[in-house]
Amino acid sequence: MSATITDRIKSEITESPVMLYMKGTAMFPQCGFSARVVQILSHMNVPFKTANVLEDAELRDGIKQFSNWPTIPQLYVNGEFVGGCDIITEMFQSGELQTMMAEKGIIQAQTA
Repeated sequence: MSATITDRIKSEITESPVMLYMKGTAMFPQCGFSARVVQILSHMNVPFKTANVLEDAELRDGIKQFSNWPTIPQLYVNGEFVGGCDIITEMFQSGELQTMMAEKGIIQAQTA
């Protein structure tokens, strides 16, 4: 993995509180797993940025090495790797994702 791709990833996850590395774009996901994570974040009204790994082979390989996680999509919140589609889905279904986003100041805590 080149220093440039590492620097790019570090820069993106630092500058964007919620950064999603995915296949395709938020408007046009190109795999079901990426689409599911976009749907969850959109449902929660979480502002997020994306990077399309299909447009950049170096990024596609680099993000997997950076996180030591073999699959795409990958979600980062405040510079920390949260997980892929299955983890994000489980966290959302249990309410853990909403709690984490509220604790990190990304969304307003929901009042019951």
